[in-house]
Amino acid sequence: VVGGAGASAGGSKVQINHLSAGRIPNGASVERVVPNQTLQGESIRVELNRTDFSDVQRVTEAINRRIRMTAGGDGRLAVPMDARVVEVPLPRDPARRVGFLAELESMDVALSDAPAKVIVNARTGSVVMNQSVVLAPSAVAHGNLSVTVSSTPVVSQPGAFSGGQTVAGQVSDITVRQEGGAVMMLPKAAQLKDLVRALNTLGATPQDLIAILQALQAAGSLKAEIEII
Repeated sequence: VVGGAGASAGGSKVQINHLSAGRIPNGASVERVVPNQTLQGESIRVELNRTDFSDVQRVTEAINRRIRMTAGGDGRLAVPMDARVVEVPLPRDPARRVGFLAELESMDVALSDAPAKVIVNARTGSVVMNQSVVLAPSAVAHGNLSVTVSSTPVVSQPGAFSGGQTVAGQVSDITVRQEGGAVMMLPKAAQLKDLVRALNTLGATPQDLIAILQALQAAGSLKAEIEII
């Protein structure tokens, strides 16, 4: 989905891509209070924001180091359940649980690099990418095709004493214009600055860049996930 623009006046109309796009930030509102039983069991489960075996292993090791230093788990250690969840034992003494969780919240864990991702704003045409995005050598040919339809009102006025009637009509003019189309070579870009330099050589607008990035991903040249917001 790509955002666009449009204008109309006097019967003439020009439209580029889609005029409307929307997003629901949270999707729903919870109106009933959810019971909190975090401190009631023998353990809690820490869920990471993203699924990654390397990250969950690093978090587990950091928690276990803290447990050994403070004896927070009473000899028990944290265990990774899958690539996203870590089960952490709570102190048997209820009075120590809040302090133990406060220490867990303040821990600093060096996580692995974020996955390569390109974020596209469908309303504004903005394109944002992180430093993990890699571009393989590829050739790109991209041309713009625009269709403009113009309507001009005209009036047919009969001669005097002819008995005819005044008739209103319209004269339509349709213009099709295609630009670009030259094949350009994009070199390999292993770093973000190289990728930006390679894409700037295309001289494409943000809207065209979205289509080019999607095509590069489909061809296997863009090593990244494209997310449209």
